[in-house]
Amino acid sequence: MKPIYSTASEAVAGIQDGMTLMVGGFGLVGIPEQLILALVEKGVTDLIVISNNCGVDDWGLGLLLKNKQIKKMIGSYVGENKEFERQVLSGEIEVELTPQGTLAEKIRAGGAGIPAFFTPAGVGTVVAEGKETRIYDGKEYVLEESLRADFTLIRAAKADKFGNLIYNKTAQNFNPMMAAAGKFTIAEAEEIVETGDLDPAQIHTPSIYVQGLLQATQEKRIEKLTIRS
Repeated sequence: MKPIYSTASEAVAGIQDGMTLMVGGFGLVGIPEQLILALVEKGVTDLIVISNNCGVDDWGLGLLLKNKQIKKMIGSYVGENKEFERQVLSGEIEVELTPQGTLAEKIRAGGAGIPAFFTPAGVGTVVAEGKETRIYDGKEYVLEESLRADFTLIRAAKADKFGNLIYNKTAQNFNPMMAAAGKFTIAEAEEIVETGDLDPAQIHTPSIYVQGLLQATQEKRIEKLTIRS
């Protein structure tokens, strides 16, 4: 059985200033809402955050941005976050923008123990500046290094007490690969069941990649709500 934290604050107690975090989610889908809120309350600073984007102004990682808790953001999309855009343009935050597929592979490779790989994405652009390139079969490729994190914060729909996880449809997004790439992975799950209750064939993340669990209710905000007039 894996530790099951009673509160989100207890779950993030080991996260300290200056650490590198991977945070699951795509927009607001599949983000570990309560773990992020606990980081805001904890007040840790100088964080290096690896995530597809940075939430919105008033929710998700946008809350950490607002509090100036993020020193560097590694992602693929500035997104709809006006505060993120402002901090980037003013030089208040360091940003490493990476093509989305490359970002996913950098994370997957980190979890697989692969230090680097060659990709054609970004060749001939600012993405390739300062990086090694090689020609394979007449095509140019750029060397990209993999990513790892001190802590990974992810969200699952279901977990068992052993730490096996199931995600809800597209809420999988970056969560499974990030779970494998963190030295210490905390999964915020909507439901935690007894070990053996999950169908082994349906498990997305095996328990070996999970070090702690938190059962929490999510607000599940909609990033852009469109309804009939």
